[in-house]
Amino acid sequence: MSPGGLGALRRRLAGAAPAPERSPLVELKLRTIDAAFALSQVTSVADLGGVWAVEAGYSFFALEHHGPERAVLVDDDITPAVRERAAAFARLELLEQNFGLERTPGDVGPVRRHPALRRAPAPGQAGLGRDPAALRPARAGLRDRQPHVGQRAGDRPLLDLGEERYREAVPPQDNLDGLYGRLDEVNERRGRLWRDVHDVWQWGITDADLQATMAELGFTLAWAERKGRWNGLLDFEERAYVFGRAG
Repeated sequence: MSPGGLGALRRRLAGAAPAPERSPLVELKLRTIDAAFALSQVTSVADLGGVWAVEAGYSFFALEHHGPERAVLVDDDITPAVRERAAAFARLELLEQNFGLERTPGDVGPVRRHPALRRAPAPGQAGLGRDPAALRPARAGLRDRQPHVGQRAGDRPLLDLGEERYREAVPPQDNLDGLYGRLDEVNERRGRLWRDVHDVWQWGITDADLQATMAELGFTLAWAERKGRWNGLLDFEERAYVFGRAG
């Protein structure tokens, strides 16, 4: 390339717009939300534990692309960035609490009469989360998850596998070092034993048990997509589901 041509190239590159940041949102999960709204006549959504790593991006996607009448985000670590963005959505309510609490389904209830959120969810509500029991009052349940493949490590606490097998099964995390030495110590941030906090990977769940549990709650499988192994781990596959029920 001639000196003049090189200079022109440098000038073009210097004036070029920066490359857009890659979204942390997973396309499979976005398609799952689209599928739920298409199949289930969803009018409101509850995003359970949706802040970590994505700053409630799936809640905001549902609000921006599907316009539900109401949305509730439940997480015990709601960040300032999420609160700032949420201020632009009058239909979005924030509940800063663990979505596994027994009171959470009632707290997530619709605000047809009172904003205190003490009524059970009504038909037309979807649940985006990890706990099937939390979807009991809902009409559509979205499951964006990484289930264990077969029975390799499923259907029991992953911590029961022992440290070596546990590290093989789950992704690397900063809190894994020394974890087995403090399982029965209290995590001061959560007020629970380390073995019981959601900051570490807890359970492996097989597809058979997931679908059986959802069936017990009155749901049937309406849509599913499978992409294969998740993050290269032998025990996990990336799969997504939409369960629905009448009434």
